Amino acid sequence: MPPPRLHLIRFHGVLAPNAKLRALVVPHGPEQATGKSELTATESGCTHRRPARISWARLLKRVFEIDMEHYPNCGGQLRIIAAILESAVIDRILTHLGLQARVPPRVPPRVPARGDFQQAA
Repeated sequence: MPPPRLHLIRFHGVLAPNAKLRALVVPHGPEQATGKSELTATESGCTHRRPARISWARLLKRVFEIDMEHYPNCGGQLRIIAAILESAVIDRILTHLGLQARVPPRVPPRVPARGDFQQAA
């Protein structure tokens, strides 16, 4: 088990974090490919980075190919109208829709039969 907060992959040479030629080798995100820079200068000369986190809707689109930003039929923009956090209300809604309101119980792991393991000769 590695110690906490210790990176197991270390980059050297051109791929090192502070290498001068790293920008020429590492692929750029979609914003840089369109010509926009990741850094934007302000009047005072200081720079601001784009937000480090991606919105949950874009993460869903990237991982599960679910577009939560646009309505599938007309392409209009979706918006959140409510966030239901109370379990009693969630149970009533799921029951009304004919869906299972509770998570099914976990099945305990099976005990392997005696012949399942093969001994190396």
